[in-house]
Amino acid sequence: MDSTRIVVRRRAVLAAALPLAAVITRPARAAEFTFKLATGQTLSQPINARLDQAAGRIKEATDGRLEIKFFPASQLGSDTDLLSQVRSGGIDFLNIAGSVLSTVAPVAAITNIGFAFNGYDQIWPGMDGALGQFLRAQIEKAGVLVVAKAADNGIRQITSASKAITTPEDLKGYRIRVPVSPMFTSLFTAFGASPTSINFNELYTSLQTHLVDGQENGLVAIDSGKLYEVQKYVAETSHIWDPFWLLGNRRSFARLPTNLQETVRHEFDRAAIEQRSDVARLDATLKMQLTAKGLTFMPVDRTAFQGALVKAGFYKSWRDKFGAEAWQALEGVAGPLA
Repeated sequence: MDSTRIVVRRRAVLAAALPLAAVITRPARAAEFTFKLATGQTLSQPINARLDQAAGRIKEATDGRLEIKFFPASQLGSDTDLLSQVRSGGIDFLNIAGSVLSTVAPVAAITNIGFAFNGYDQIWPGMDGALGQFLRAQIEKAGVLVVAKAADNGIRQITSASKAITTPEDLKGYRIRVPVSPMFTSLFTAFGASPTSINFNELYTSLQTHLVDGQENGLVAIDSGKLYEVQKYVAETSHIWDPFWLLGNRRSFARLPTNLQETVRHEFDRAAIEQRSDVARLDATLKMQLTAKGLTFMPVDRTAFQGALVKAGFYKSWRDKFGAEAWQALEGVAGPLA
């Protein structure tokens, strides 16, 4: 084979290879929509893992058209900051506790009525049914969208450092941290306590420095926030259940084509259902784990606490504030409340 034929053949091979090389080295197509999803929950809480997975599934299912960048653990601000941002459009999605959401959508606090629910056998049918539908409609009047089923922020217990809380009387004068929520403040004021509203990302330091004596949260939050390092007792009051709501900015969501909106809702619903199961599994083992880490669990008589609330006029006061329709939706799940 002469040198001319060799050169021609090499040029042909190179020419044929160029299109393939161009395909291999071409950068991936940029997302058509890039959204921000934020949470205020600590990294070890199951909600963050499930939302992160959902964001990945959404990108895959939309063939990269929608990319959701995830900012967990108060990276973009405290709960109250994030709530302001999702309403203004600074972020596009926000996972937030109903207790905090109630500062802008007061009816969201109705799931926080003290000692209302007996357990998850009541909670989930209600939240996936008429009570949940009622709440979603009311929350959206505050200028945000509810884009998924409610997830689980846990059934809450009271912790303390200096003394065990076993009766309503033990709460008199007690300095307890509560979320930024009128309902929680009202509940513990009815017991004669001194509640202080503090964001969760400031809670550990507040307990460590004795700004407050105790707090109340679900076992998952107590563990993930390492509160066992600065608390000694857990009163098994199961006094409040709090949901997580996944909110969306109206303008951001409206920009998405209908099929992308459906994908977002589907994957975030799936994340909520999976997170509920995660919390149920964790609660089954956390009592033993937290006991090993130094916490002492104290059983209580819940009826005594309910009686104290009746005497203080707590239920009547909130029934009047929420109105007959909201109260009827709650009692349709929880049963009659005094």
